[in-house]
Amino acid sequence: MNIFGVMTFIETLTPERLVGWVEFGLSAIIVLGMLIVVHECGHFITGRLVGVRVEKFSIGFGPRAWGKTIGSTEYLISWIPLGGYVKFYGDDPDAEVEDQDESFFNQVVWKRLLIVAAGPFSNLAFAIVIVALAAMIGLPEGSRIIDEVMKDSPAQQGGLLPGDRIDAINGLKMATWKDVQTTIQKSPGENLSIDVYRESGERVELTITPREHKGVTIDGKEITIGQIGVMPRQITKQYPPHLAVVKGVTWTWDVTVLTFWAISKLITREIPADQIAGPIGIMKMAGQAAKTGFESLLLFIGLISVNLGILNLLPIPVLDGGHILFFSIEAALGKPLKLKHQELAQQVGIFMLISLMALAFYNDIARMING
Repeated sequence: MNIFGVMTFIETLTPERLVGWVEFGLSAIIVLGMLIVVHECGHFITGRLVGVRVEKFSIGFGPRAWGKTIGSTEYLISWIPLGGYVKFYGDDPDAEVEDQDESFFNQVVWKRLLIVAAGPFSNLAFAIVIVALAAMIGLPEGSRIIDEVMKDSPAQQGGLLPGDRIDAINGLKMATWKDVQTTIQKSPGENLSIDVYRESGERVELTITPREHKGVTIDGKEITIGQIGVMPRQITKQYPPHLAVVKGVTWTWDVTVLTFWAISKLITREIPADQIAGPIGIMKMAGQAAKTGFESLLLFIGLISVNLGILNLLPIPVLDGGHILFFSIEAALGKPLKLKHQELAQQVGIFMLISLMALAFYNDIARMING
């Protein structure tokens, strides 16, 4: 990021581009606001179920923009829309409380663990629900029918035509486009016998040799895969409710595993730190997903929900995962950690989060300026 890039960025700020950013911003506020509500509702509902009084429920941080007290809880919307919080009665271990039964720190440790863990797990559960809803509406998927054959590609040279359906490769039945894609990618430079069903009803057997393509994975490793130069025909597949739920569970599990993998690669620096996106990056992606279609937006919301849940489960003080770590140690030792040790860990956690947010904002601004 340099001064020339900044000047170029300013020069390209057309009214259309500004309108685009406003659209992206509104999409991001809606997405992040929804996920914050889901996360904080997890804490709120679980706390109330185990008998803890909730003093404040806030969407956003900082000064109050709007508030209303209902019962013993003050509901707030605050000016900084980068998170939210639930304040429980008696959540300060040093403060004197009149009603011990409704005090957070007077609860047995397993109840406190349950309250803290409920936020992240609400985000994971919400991802399952939102993806299941998208699956019932209909998800775009590649089919085994070829929609486009690239000029001078191995597919064209081998005789593959638009409209052809790939039924088998080397005698192995292909059930989905993913099966076709995986088989081709694993076979660079190999002669493949492909059984094809044509729109005319004719069945033919073609021999196609995937071209070697060198690429780089997200963690910087060079790989060689096979490509034949085709685009699959996109179809919209609707799932019945029971299969949609299964789809939601498997999708959320896959994204959870991928998220943990990505975090581990970031820690070992196998994935560059400049790949980290912040609120501005999320804003842009939300806007793009919204333009693509409602189902794409739902999947994007599910993706961010999983990431939010996993991030909060990391054992970093000030995050839910840090509190889970402290309470787990308390359960194992039979007594809480010393307050000065917890305060020191909280300061380290705050420093880590501020550093991470600063890096994410820097990356977002650098991408905006550099295009």
